[in-house]
Amino acid sequence: MSRKAAPEADTAARSAEVVLITGMSGSGKSVALHALEDAGYYCVDNLPPELLQAFVALEQQHRAGRVAIAMDVRSAASLPLVPKQLAELRRHGVQIKPLFLDATTDTLVRRFSETRRMHPLTRQTAGSNTEDRKRALVEAIELERELLSDLREQAHVIDTSIIRSAQLQGYVKSLISAPASQLTLVFESFAFKRGIPVDADYVFDVRMLPNPHYESALRALTGRDEPVAAYLRQQAEVTQMLGDIQHFLDAWLGALARDHRSYVTVAIGCTGGQHRSVYLVEQLADIFASQWTTLRRHRELDVG
Repeated sequence: MSRKAAPEADTAARSAEVVLITGMSGSGKSVALHALEDAGYYCVDNLPPELLQAFVALEQQHRAGRVAIAMDVRSAASLPLVPKQLAELRRHGVQIKPLFLDATTDTLVRRFSETRRMHPLTRQTAGSNTEDRKRALVEAIELERELLSDLREQAHVIDTSIIRSAQLQGYVKSLISAPASQLTLVFESFAFKRGIPVDADYVFDVRMLPNPHYESALRALTGRDEPVAAYLRQQAEVTQMLGDIQHFLDAWLGALARDHRSYVTVAIGCTGGQHRSVYLVEQLADIFASQWTTLRRHRELDVG
């Protein structure tokens, strides 16, 4: 490269934005990639990690600066290269938004069974009976978790275990639209009866609070409806819980931001994920919106 071309390439790189999608096989990476394509990103699936830097540089010469790349365990041998390459891209001014899609092992086993696909790490010599195949699949999934653990640690995790494709697309689009220069708080309500989100950094259990479900006039409503909100505002325990969570986050968010965290997911759970957790997510998102970029999710209510 000539001395004249190098500054031009570097200037182009500084305008780049790369969304890196990694995650478990069967967790929805193709759905996320389609959402990014709809949002105007140039997308490529299963890019070998060795080509990451060269690919980003090439795209900056020919396209606007938004690129989405999916990588997975099919490139297991070279995945350890990725963290260093991301650091180098950041050093040259490229904005990196890493997303990791995850799901429970039971969910992944069910998805592979329904589609009859073979997990990329499943040995061809797996037994012929159902139990042997399931055992081999579980072993492959756990090995995959181990191989991807470093990438998961450095990314924002989305739990796709029980969400619809449309919900996942909405989540991805909201995350990429958030400013990259500051920490983003994701407040998520959920129902304990359907499992704890695996993407949560902090989980608060609010099942001990007064439950609007037992008020006939409120049962069919949600925590986003004013009658439910008015009922919960009158409960001293709810006010105390809101204050306690706010105090905890006030004490630690600054330290998380200084540790270069891009996203923090705070999950609030109640029994059905309809009233108490939804109300608290709405209140917390409003409270922290003046200090941080905030997103809100209602796992049991969102329809995409």
